[in-house]
Amino acid sequence: MDTTFELRCKSVVNSLGLCCADDVSSIKRLAGGIASDIAAVTFGKQTICVKFALEKLRVKEVWFAPVHRSKTEFAWLSVAAQVVPDATPTLYGWSDAENGFAMEYIGGGDVCLWKSSLLAGADNKGESCAVATTIGRIHGASTKSGFDRTAFDTAADFESLRIDPYLRFTASRHPDIAPQLIAMANQLATSRLALIHGDVSPKNILIRAGQPILLDAECASMGDPAFDVAFCLNHLLLKSIHLPDTRTNLIETALQFWDAYVPHITWEDNNQMEARVTVLLPALMLARIDGKSPVEYLSEASRTRVRAITRPLIDKPLKNIRAFLEAMQQEVNA
Repeated sequence: MDTTFELRCKSVVNSLGLCCADDVSSIKRLAGGIASDIAAVTFGKQTICVKFALEKLRVKEVWFAPVHRSKTEFAWLSVAAQVVPDATPTLYGWSDAENGFAMEYIGGGDVCLWKSSLLAGADNKGESCAVATTIGRIHGASTKSGFDRTAFDTAADFESLRIDPYLRFTASRHPDIAPQLIAMANQLATSRLALIHGDVSPKNILIRAGQPILLDAECASMGDPAFDVAFCLNHLLLKSIHLPDTRTNLIETALQFWDAYVPHITWEDNNQMEARVTVLLPALMLARIDGKSPVEYLSEASRTRVRAITRPLIDKPLKNIRAFLEAMQQEVNA
């Protein structure tokens, strides 16, 4: 581990009054993220997490992003903790000097990563409904009069973190459906409906005693809540292609997610938002194949199948989730 990283970790815990720098007994860099440096920092009998955003993301394509997004993530976690207690790690504080923050280290036998559970083919025990409910409550709270949007005026960041690497980049690889993808990108760029997380992926969700704990809110912004919904459904459906033995269960899990989310839509007509979700969903699925951040678990044959499924649905989108799932299942079983 490099000395600079260790010094930054010690600086954070010291400046926040958590311990003296000399009392830190262990700093362990945690693996798995492409966008941040995260460490487990131990002092005395306590271990916490310290997190810093990376300027250059760890992906094959060239992808830079503003490091001030760490402060946006801290703000989102703070809001979410007020709306849905226990849905985020406990926060220990923000460090202006290091542009990073300290939070609870979550581990133990009763904690699992939702992505790992899904890839292992575990039975759905209501996790998708719990995640949908959590996201829906946060979306709904942010649309209420008096909600302070100041910390989330981050449209430029959302463009560089999500819209460009997912939709605009993918459009460059599929010129025949580029107009549809660019139209989606432009719509997302101008929406300010609700506070969105921007990365509602199973890899960013821990499950502890049935309660989802949401992490990695670096992409948080005022935007279209349909993005968060489509982003999560996208991951469930990609896994259904990857795991044929649990395909039916994963598609049902996606439907349960949507059904649990719908009661929280208070800011517009349900059908309007559902139509935007079904427009975005195939585009995001394709973006996880041909965008800047492809999923790592799909075979080339599965990638080809995703393109075959999504391209027609981008060209001629359906208007409701059930019709989308039926069309997808028919194609994937053909």
